[in-house]
Amino acid sequence: MRNISKVAPAWWDYTTLDKALLDEAAALTEKDLRGLARDGFAVEMYDTLEEFYLAEALEYVAAWRQATESEPSGICGPIGPTEQLPLVARIVNAIGLSLRHAHFWGMDEWVVDGREVSRDFSLGFARADMELCFDRIRPELAMPAENLHFPAADAAEYVRSWDAARCVVMQGGQGEVKHWAFNDPPKREGAYCDAPPSPEEYRKLGTRVVDLHPITLMQNARTSGGGTVQNVPSAAVTVGPVETWKAEKVSIWHPGHHDNPFGMRLTTLMISKRIPDASVPMSLLADHPNVQFNFYRPGLGTCEVEMH
Repeated sequence: MRNISKVAPAWWDYTTLDKALLDEAAALTEKDLRGLARDGFAVEMYDTLEEFYLAEALEYVAAWRQATESEPSGICGPIGPTEQLPLVARIVNAIGLSLRHAHFWGMDEWVVDGREVSRDFSLGFARADMELCFDRIRPELAMPAENLHFPAADAAEYVRSWDAARCVVMQGGQGEVKHWAFNDPPKREGAYCDAPPSPEEYRKLGTRVVDLHPITLMQNARTSGGGTVQNVPSAAVTVGPVETWKAEKVSIWHPGHHDNPFGMRLTTLMISKRIPDASVPMSLLADHPNVQFNFYRPGLGTCEVEMH
């Protein structure tokens, strides 16, 4: 029998894992994390936030520079982090990079009353992508509107777009519930009362509307709204594992304030040692052939007890 969640008993999450695995993760040092790299899983460290976000922005540019008329290509990008987005626009403008054949996929969007939120929703992800990046690119270099793909509650068009161009890289952050995009752990109900879905079952999920784990609601309130959880929608549409496995590379960016020192260690350990578990959705990337974790070194912190 699996443990009951310590934070949301009606859900699966990382607190349902065996304590020995959790303790092993908590004990990892920075040197240990570096040593967890293996074939198909790279671990990169950055000493400054400037270097960290510039490297993240350059992944956009590298993906878009590969785009041609006969072989369009692009990137799937997150909201969280967002600091890379203005840098992307500056670089594109500075080097005169035409985005005529480039593509972009948004990862997710809030859903309210069964529909994705409009561009005037203050917490909207498409809104943030446009305001922080795409609206800042010079018109003569701009990506055609039909090459910008944002998920909707009716996801059919978005799903088809994944076959219109190569996704060179899917970027992501890691939430406190250990998700990428909004691939949260499921509720503990129905067929999943006694165990979460198997990794194979979870990986069959495509872009879809999901109910968000309570940890995710609290995190988004903290990082984007000063704690105003009453303003955070409880559902979202998110890119799924099916689309994620169409990306040639998955690149996860850990600045140190979206998840905590323990969470960053846990998913690194589980991916390195190939311990996929749907209660820790990020761990399912253990089975993806090309994953890279990028850490802001000062953000790694420790898991030592320090009373405040």
